Amino acid sequence: MKIGVAMAFNHITPPAFIGEAAQAVEAAGFDAIWLPEHVIFFPEYESRYPYSANGRIPGEPDGILDPFSALTYIAAHTKRVRLGTGICLVPQRNPIYTARMVADLDYLSGGRVDFGVGIGWLKEEFDNLRMDFSTRARRTVEYIEVMRALWSPGLAAYEGETYQLAPCHFNPKPVQSPHPPILFGGESEPALRRVASHGDGWYGFNLRPEAFAERLGRLDALLAEAGRSRADVRIYVGPNRDSLNAEALAQFEAHGADQVIVPLMAANLEKLKPRMEALLRMVRG
Repeated sequence: MKIGVAMAFNHITPPAFIGEAAQAVEAAGFDAIWLPEHVIFFPEYESRYPYSANGRIPGEPDGILDPFSALTYIAAHTKRVRLGTGICLVPQRNPIYTARMVADLDYLSGGRVDFGVGIGWLKEEFDNLRMDFSTRARRTVEYIEVMRALWSPGLAAYEGETYQLAPCHFNPKPVQSPHPPILFGGESEPALRRVASHGDGWYGFNLRPEAFAERLGRLDALLAEAGRSRADVRIYVGPNRDSLNAEALAQFEAHGADQVIVPLMAANLEKLKPRMEALLRMVRG
């Protein structure tokens, strides 16, 4: 089982630290770095963050770097570590520009991108971007289809309910063939259905081992309905932070996780290194 780390960088992060942190993570042997996405935050919002008891985003953030910009910077400072979006808010973005950013990052990094995607939860963010919140699930699926068309050889074209693409040239293509793996985030029934119908993998989040096993069993059933099996997808999981320990990691592996993505947040190397060392001790049991 591989181990990735979830990190986040913002407007008070020294750029040099981003490169140094990525190099330290790579040198320590972690397999991937995953970065989140929100383009704006609000001091007050009615939407409920699905992974906290009070419905608020932990830490009350007021800004983070765009994941593609930060991952491109990380790509330039590393050689091996995988570069993940965790999670790219697909229906908030124009799909052509998103396809461009994914393909360029894959090209510049030598084929190291893992494209984690989701439909989003913060309605206020959609509203201020003038993007329809109510149709986000349907648009996500079609936008992924648009991106796959753009990443395919030759001219790209698409005709769907929410998006149409005239025959066009799109280059460079991603290095990975047929494209970087697309991992759908989310634990709900619709989210798992998207994994089964359109995903190369699943990224479950904030899960304890028993909940992970239950959701994975449901995903197996949905994959079977779609004529697929677990062998066709990658299984990634972000553990519930309160239950993160060596025993939980062993249980995730026993249940079939291909990668566990653990949080690794720090503002400088002095704080990062001991936290990284503690994670390594946990991983090694």
